[in-house]
Amino acid sequence: MKKFNIRKVLDGLTAVSSSSSAAAQTGASKENDAVQESLQSEHFQLCKTVRHGFPHQPSSMAFDPVQKILAVGTLTGALRLFGRAGVECYCQHESGAAVIQLQFLINEGALVSALADDSVHLWNLRQKIPAILHSLKFNRERITYCHLPFQSKWLYIGTERGNIHIVNVESFTLSGYVIMWNKAIELSTKTHPGPVVHISDNPMDEGKLLIGFECGVVVLWDLKSKKADYRYNYDEAIHSVAWHHEGKQFVCSHSDGTLTTWNIRAPAKPAQIITPHGKQPKDGKKPEPCKPILKVEYKTTRAGDPFMVLSGGLSYDTVGRRACLTVMHGKSTAVLEMDFPIVDFLTLCETPYPNDFQEPYAVVVLLERDLVLIDLGQIGYPIFENPYPLTIHESPVTCCEYFADCPAELIPALYSVGSRQKRQGYSKKEWPISGGNWGQGTQSYPEIMITGHADGSIKFWDASALMLQVLYKLKTAKVFERARGKEDKANADIVEEDPFAIQTLCWCPESRMLCVAGVSAHIIVYRFSKQEVTAAEVQLLEVRLQCELSDVDSPDPAGEQTPTLPTSVGAPPSPQEAEPATQPSTGSTSSDGPRDNSPCLQVRSAALKQSPGYQVELVIQLVWVSGEPPQQITSLAINSSYGLVVFGNSNGLAVVDYLQKTLLLNLGTSELYSPSEPYQRQPRSPRKARQPSGALCDSNDGPNASEERCKSPTSGSTSPCNSDEDRKAKFIKKVKYKSRRFSKTVANDFARMSRKISSSNEQKPNTDSKDNSFSRSRSSSVTSIDRESRDAISSFCFCETFPRKTESLLGPCVLVGTTQGTVMMVAVSLPPGGDQRLLQPVGISSCGTVARLKGGILTMALLDATGALLPASYEPWYDSNASDEEKEKSRRRRPATPPSSQDSQDSQFAVLCSEKQAKVVAMPSQTRVHKHNITESSFVLRADVVQMAGANCIACFCANGHIMTLSLPSLRPLLDVNYLPLTDMRIARTFCFSNLGQALYLTSPTEVQRITYSQDTCDNLQEMLSELFTPVETPEAPNRGFFKGLFGGGAQSLDREDLFGETTAGKASRSLAQHIPGPGSMEGMKGAASGVVGDLARARIALDERGQKLGELEERTAAMMASAESFSKHAHDMMVKYKDKKWYQL
Repeated sequence: MKKFNIRKVLDGLTAVSSSSSAAAQTGASKENDAVQESLQSEHFQLCKTVRHGFPHQPSSMAFDPVQKILAVGTLTGALRLFGRAGVECYCQHESGAAVIQLQFLINEGALVSALADDSVHLWNLRQKIPAILHSLKFNRERITYCHLPFQSKWLYIGTERGNIHIVNVESFTLSGYVIMWNKAIELSTKTHPGPVVHISDNPMDEGKLLIGFECGVVVLWDLKSKKADYRYNYDEAIHSVAWHHEGKQFVCSHSDGTLTTWNIRAPAKPAQIITPHGKQPKDGKKPEPCKPILKVEYKTTRAGDPFMVLSGGLSYDTVGRRACLTVMHGKSTAVLEMDFPIVDFLTLCETPYPNDFQEPYAVVVLLERDLVLIDLGQIGYPIFENPYPLTIHESPVTCCEYFADCPAELIPALYSVGSRQKRQGYSKKEWPISGGNWGQGTQSYPEIMITGHADGSIKFWDASALMLQVLYKLKTAKVFERARGKEDKANADIVEEDPFAIQTLCWCPESRMLCVAGVSAHIIVYRFSKQEVTAAEVQLLEVRLQCELSDVDSPDPAGEQTPTLPTSVGAPPSPQEAEPATQPSTGSTSSDGPRDNSPCLQVRSAALKQSPGYQVELVIQLVWVSGEPPQQITSLAINSSYGLVVFGNSNGLAVVDYLQKTLLLNLGTSELYSPSEPYQRQPRSPRKARQPSGALCDSNDGPNASEERCKSPTSGSTSPCNSDEDRKAKFIKKVKYKSRRFSKTVANDFARMSRKISSSNEQKPNTDSKDNSFSRSRSSSVTSIDRESRDAISSFCFCETFPRKTESLLGPCVLVGTTQGTVMMVAVSLPPGGDQRLLQPVGISSCGTVARLKGGILTMALLDATGALLPASYEPWYDSNASDEEKEKSRRRRPATPPSSQDSQDSQFAVLCSEKQAKVVAMPSQTRVHKHNITESSFVLRADVVQMAGANCIACFCANGHIMTLSLPSLRPLLDVNYLPLTDMRIARTFCFSNLGQALYLTSPTEVQRITYSQDTCDNLQEMLSELFTPVETPEAPNRGFFKGLFGGGAQSLDREDLFGETTAGKASRSLAQHIPGPGSMEGMKGAASGVVGDLARARIALDERGQKLGELEERTAAMMASAESFSKHAHDMMVKYKDKKWYQL
């Protein structure tokens, strides 16, 4: 029977609805018929691929010394497994409970995890995506410690009550053998000994189990006789215990900072008591107590003194000192300071056998925010260079962009300049965690991720082939002066903390031009160069971008209209616009008047040394206007072919020529509208009938306002209309208060800077202003109604299209999208290329509104008549600092394309997507061809026009967690999956789509989650993923020696099966723990839920059963063949025997 496919039915329905809506539009059906769409719903499937970065909130760690695999558990129930560089894996416990301990089944491809919800799980690591085989949930006791001996299938579990239970890890069933706390301690203490904090077997005798209780009692338990051989008492609580490999001594770490060494046959008192960090009094008294030693490890070497490694134990007078790891080797003691608190550490040794010389070679230290490996084999204990991408959170990530299918030469170019930034002094040895194998993926296109950070740094990452590696780091804060004293910090304008934080960035991979906007209303344009510039003066341009009350007020209904814009505005470069940073700012910061014309940050006055890589081309700063700080940049775009940067905020937009270092256009948002358009008539505030506050009022209110704005932003200052000192003081006080709250938002929860969330919240009058800290106005005179009616710039798109409906010539344009859902056109008139480009001004003219959508505009793009994407023009990269000959060789300037004439019929499609809907508009007629309402109850956070399977589509991520794709140009729904509810603003801020079905977002402050919405990638995912388990032979056991074998004294083995098995120990109580088959086991697969996963699991089981039956049939056939051969042989022998005999001789 043919399987029913709901996707094809949906495709048919959506195609019918889309075509019917298209037919309703006049003159649009012809273009629609010409576009053949190849994308279908079968091309899409959503799944997670890999997770990169440092494990968020780590809690435990384990290491397989044979497979060379490291496992890290977290407080949120996540597991991260690391092998060689590029080999990493993420899996998650369903309960989300904290992982308290991990234990490898060494060289078995399995891992045991113990969780805070008193469950124990067995993970199968022999498959690329690890799965749980078995789980055991304790009902009556809390798990505190686990121990799995090497090459044993019996797991010891200590509990809070002080009892020890034993689990068979093969079947995950409890043994009837239980060590009860009262029998273990008997009369040695009068009170309960507390939880079990340590379990280990004697390295030389598996039948002796060492049990450590929290109160300070240690018991050596004889498993065969079921009684305690020795009990060791100490007054201080125990944190950890470590054996000497010969099994005659062990060391305990205590809560008073002491280490006690015990001989197993002398339980009366410790053989040695030392306080590593305690001050030794001269009169022989007991040293002063120190902080607890949380863990100690005791490792021996053949050639020299043993190593004792411990964490904690510092004296109490070292207040504020960072966490330390202490390495004691012979008479030397090294104290290694760590950047963050220590979670756990492990000493890596040459042998997995506990009864042999350990030969430690490294210590892996898990910190709260880092992973450090220390080389014990070199003097000074240097650290290994970490190959994993664990530095994503070095400074909090504030924005993220993702580019797939980049130019092939980009990654080598970034790597070459980034390799010079590497630190020195690392260990010369190779990274010791070297297990696993890379995936055999077929996808080889270059992928680059860019992250912007709170400290102003930008990192470029190679994200190709499901790996992640840092390529290059750019520090934007070097351009500005640092605040040194309290007085300087008092003038930190918009944000007191992290004034250099990156708000948004725009990057052109082909030309390598980079444009960055920061939270202090500053923009930096960077150009890539492989040559070093020793002394370069920073070019500075200050822009006075303000919103007048006349911009927000609607025209009078009687017909009074705002003055029309000049059709072309071209301003020659004024002296002050291109003023270098050596010139002091002309702004006023005196205390007797409102701050005016001064930027938020001070650009460095000294010449800047610029290393190879990204070098500063121009710095643009918005300035204070009449005591009001500049609004933050909400949208940004750069075009290398035109040499323009365009940016906007809630006040308006500005266009800057970064080649001539001049301001071309400076407009309020309402001035972009044509005078006759109804869209500019915003709701009016009732309070505006009164005298407005001087904080927002500007004096140039006449017909020349537009022309004045297009002049140099620092050429003159405007005086406020109202000089009410009380209002001014209240306003400045309120700005400082709100800026403090905003700075905390940037530092602690950077995701609240999302312009997409803010623009949506601006449309909701009931939104609490406390939660909407990033969208509130800084002016006390603007009411809530004003805030909602304020039309901010939300997106830009450089393109070559028809500026107006009546135009028949293509020309350079900029599509401008606003938070109120309006799309407008700005035409650009470029001078001829070559030297004329640097001498003649660029013309800019506003062409009015193209379309209107519900919700703020998120993305815009242009398609040709066949539905192919028309990318923005660009200039191929060339090194501007190279010699003239090299520059001419590498610089392949495209000739300036003369305006091409087109027929009057529509030859382009403009794709527009907002927070609520998507539209396709035919150009130049500007008629709507298709429309699709994406969501009614929620809103879109991120939308991108992406290339997929040789075609284009719109990819959307909604606040309700849905990920959707729409075909182009018909806007047919192709994918709609409820993937991820918006639980964190960080996700909204960092979610980004890329070409070829790739996407990523920050799932925690330290981790990047990558996903794919491509069916091909999902199909090939198993091949692309790295392999954790590789077949490795277990090292040979240490040689016992002739005399030890003859007279005894070597390691004593124990038949645990005979001791803990059901025949001897009996069955455990059923109410003690519940066995749960995991999804990776056969039982779990048979019980899998219906659906695709269940069908696959059942198909796999059926395949296995079919294979088994075929095997049985083959065995039966072979048996029949053997029987036939035997019969034939016997028949032949009989025939030979009676061949020559007569009948009477028979």
